[in-house]
Amino acid sequence: MSASGPRRAAGRTVFGLVTALAVVMLSSPAVADPDSSQYVKYYTVTGTYQGSPENLSELAQRFLGTANRSGDIYNLNVGRSQGDGGKLAKANDSLHQGWEMVLPWDAVGAGVQYGLLPAGGPPPAAAPGPGSSPPANGQPVPKSGPGSGAKPPPGNPGALPTAPPPKPVNLGGHCAAAASSTSPSNWAALRLAPNQAWSRTRGKGQLVAIVDSGADGSLPQLAGHIAIGADVVSGSGRGNTDCLGSGTGMAGIVVAQAAGGSTMSGVAPDATVLPVRVVTTTPTATPANEAAAIQVAVSAGAGVIALGSYVNVNDPAVAKAIAAAVGRDIVVVLAAGTSGSTNPALAGAKAATLRVGGVGVDGSLAAAYQVGTVNVVAPGMNVSTLGITGTGTVPANGTQFSVAFVAAEVALVRAALPGLSAVQVVHRVEVTADRMSSGAVPDSHYGFGMINPAESVTRALPEERQSISPPTERFGTSVVAAGDRITAVIIVTIVGIVSAVLLFFRVRRLIRPVADDVVADPRPTPPPPPAAPVPAPAPVTQPVMQPVMQPAIQPTQQPVMQPTVQSTLQPTMQPNMQPAGVPMAPAGVPHPPEAGAF
Repeated sequence: MSASGPRRAAGRTVFGLVTALAVVMLSSPAVADPDSSQYVKYYTVTGTYQGSPENLSELAQRFLGTANRSGDIYNLNVGRSQGDGGKLAKANDSLHQGWEMVLPWDAVGAGVQYGLLPAGGPPPAAAPGPGSSPPANGQPVPKSGPGSGAKPPPGNPGALPTAPPPKPVNLGGHCAAAASSTSPSNWAALRLAPNQAWSRTRGKGQLVAIVDSGADGSLPQLAGHIAIGADVVSGSGRGNTDCLGSGTGMAGIVVAQAAGGSTMSGVAPDATVLPVRVVTTTPTATPANEAAAIQVAVSAGAGVIALGSYVNVNDPAVAKAIAAAVGRDIVVVLAAGTSGSTNPALAGAKAATLRVGGVGVDGSLAAAYQVGTVNVVAPGMNVSTLGITGTGTVPANGTQFSVAFVAAEVALVRAALPGLSAVQVVHRVEVTADRMSSGAVPDSHYGFGMINPAESVTRALPEERQSISPPTERFGTSVVAAGDRITAVIIVTIVGIVSAVLLFFRVRRLIRPVADDVVADPRPTPPPPPAAPVPAPAPVTQPVMQPVMQPAIQPTQQPVMQPTVQSTLQPTMQPNMQPAGVPMAPAGVPHPPEAGAF
């Protein structure tokens, strides 16, 4: 073959690659102006709030939980043209009435809206309804509502996807743009130190259901740990996508991996998150969808269910679904109440639920929780987690993130101690928490205190030694850990070996006497009983006559074979030593002289 052949083949390969690259570049949609095409969270300035002028610090305190995050709002709005032609130039500038202030993805509160900014597109609204054209990026718009007619695809929502899910779209699509923090904080990881529990368990085999906005399964930090999930709103059947970001933030706290340039790790990094969406593009959920989402988590086999901020736990339908989950030995983690009374159905499931309060680095509460409603607390202010659409590590505020921390600890406990019931798991999380006050426990504001992942899986509790229930079957899947199965096999094997050895010796004892009858007994045979004595015959002097030396003709004076005279027997008792023709004399009587002796 000439050298020109390989050169031509290489040339064709290069030409093909260049052509494919050109096609990709020509077919890629142009990136639109973020201000006009992003779906974002925003707030319309009213001028005053509670009698005081609105400013960035006040907005950050109201919607993000801390005034220290005013810089995040500033970075999202600096230099952007407002409807009146004005622009935000400095962090301390006054905010004009009617300005649209873009907020970070985790902002919550009255007045927070979601959609396209009015200044750059149509007014914010719900996702387009059925029959609308798909957006320019080719991503279909999900239908809204459970009655849309869409059915989830067949399969197990708790299974891991075989292919990466599509990334949420934030340009020309319908997903919020997440804001990165200018000052990320790692105080939550330092305070909880979950890595100290990983020598015992990392949560492997545990399915943690998160009922919220879904989870961005396309992120490299979550790859392999986000199940397909379910979308009870649109009926698309997939929960591993997220437009609002709060569900992704909760999932990152539970199972984030140190990948993609991020050093953040979840509390239970080997667990799997089951994302169940109750909201898609509109941050409101219906009680029917909330209850259905809990039922999906139960059916999928979750061992712990974490309820996000979109779930109203006091609704009768939701409370009933929670009680049903508790009845299936599932731990339900939810935010502590801030208002209203507890539904009676939920009060009955209290023993297997954990009500969580959020705290900041200084121990201040994240919300005004009702007195006596908090079981434990966890970080919930300025905590680092994952944002959607590849924004990396972002700060987060809200009790739903505290719920995620507690749910992750529950996953560690259930992985380390699979024989514990849901009630026992809740008890262990409570009693191993670090106290937050010097008074009685539980405290009226902090409950049992700050959770402690390491203590929850390593401390020995005497009350569990007699009360740990055996592992049960849940939803057709055994919850017995592989280590317990191996231990059971070893115990059964040892018992079988011991039983076989005992059976062998038992059979041997039954057979040995028969064998002993065949083998001669080495012990001496006892002498036969003596015969009855008979009178001795008259002495015979003829030498030709032989005396009968049988014991039967021994004289009555001779105590034949008596043990007491055995040592005095004369040699005449020996037949081979008695002279012929001489009768045996009684013992102690001298023999008569022989004939002819003088």
